[in-house]
Parts: sequence; C-alpha cells; structure tokens
Amino acid sequence: MHHRPRRPPRRLFVALAGGTLFAPALLVPRKAAATPLRTDALSFVHTHTGEALQVAFRAEGEYVPSALRAVDRFLRDHRTGDARPIDPALLDQLHRLAQVTGTRAPFQVISAFRSDRTNAMLRARGGGGVARASLHMEGRAIDIRLADVALDTVRDAARSLTAGGVGYYAASDFVHLDTGRVRHW
Repeated sequence: MHHRPRRPPRRLFVALAGGTLFAPALLVPRKAAATPLRTDALSFVHTHTGEALQVAFRAEGEYVPSALRAVDRFLRDHRTGDARPIDPALLDQLHRLAQVTGTRAPFQVISAFRSDRTNAMLRARGGGGVARASLHMEGRAIDIRLADVALDTVRDAARSLTAGGVGYYAASDFVHLDTGRVRHW
C-alpha cells in the first residue's frame, strides 16, 4: 500500500498580507534566539609581502580546516614560497594574546614558517637568535608586532600566557612566540 506524505496544514505556512510578513510561532525555530556561532578569528598583515588575511580559524571549539590551510599558505616562507602546516596551538596563543592586549590591529608578521634553506641563510648572515633547529622550521613559531600595542607590552602579555617561548627583540622591533617549552629571552 502506497501512502502519500502528509502535508502540513495550510495555516502553518508564512503568509504575506498587507506588506507585513506574518509567521505563526510554530514556524520559528527554537534555536533562532540562541547565541550566534562562536568563532575565534585572527587578522594578519605580512610585512614582507604586503598581503593581509582575516580568518576565523575555529568555530564552536573546532578548528576550521579550510581556514588552517589559508593560514598555512599565508604564513609560508616568503623567500622560497615553501609552506608547511602551522601548529594550531600557535593560533590559539595569538588569539589569547589579542584578547589580553585588547588590540584592534592585525598582527604584523615578520617571520613565520622558514624552510631549512632560509634558516641556514639567516644563520650564515649572523642573524642573532636564529637557532639551528628553529621552531620556525616546524611551523611552531612566529615573529610579530602590533601597531597599537607597545612592543614591551606585547612581550609582557605573551609571557603572562605561559604557553611557550617568548623572545623580545627590541632592536629589530618584534616579539617571537612559539609552541615549545615555556621560556623567555
């Protein structure tokens, strides 16, 4: 025996009358008044490429794969174009840092992922602070500054997170953050 699906009674449909939209209470979803989707977002400007990125990297507590791929591409080695997955914990640190500092500015990125070749070149130049086994080469470090927060305030706020390494490079105008063990220099 074949049954046709039942149609809802006509009175449940939304009706347009006199230019005003009427919707019976039964049609309004109960979650319509719920809080909006919780997202964690970051904004970046790359000081070497001039590129900018605004990305919601987490929604409702879950990382957004397409956003992580966009971050990986954005934080690539600007010298070689090589990219590597960026540790999401680094994004968490940056998000917390933005909250703690109250910044309204994008993170100015000086360096993020570095290829082996770029890291070796920087070490050979005598660039102070370039480690042989740098966490930059693992996608676990970033060098940043904020246009609206003093550099020493960024440093102090980053240290207060106790979430990884924090390096202060006042002469070069940046703070290094990484997801390694908690330490500072």
